[in-house]
Amino acid sequence: MPHDETTPPPDPDPDRTPGLEPGGGVPAGETPPESGEATRGVAHTEKATARPAKWVWWAVILLVVLLMAGFFVTRALDLLLW
Repeated sequence: MPHDETTPPPDPDPDRTPGLEPGGGVPAGETPPESGEATRGVAHTEKATARPAKWVWWAVILLVVLLMAGFFVTRALDLLLW
């Protein structure tokens, strides 16, 4: 995709980027420069998932497990006692 005069290229200019070796390589221990497009356009930070929802799911799962266990214990007792 060609760039017009007002939009700079997304990658840093290798001639003006410190820490690059000839040919564009990065020496050991250096962090390579990132593309300018990586975070451009992010208008806001996204909220993490609400934590209470996790506990609601755990409670529902626990309730289902307890109901199933109660059913089988009751069924076993019914078969043993009759």
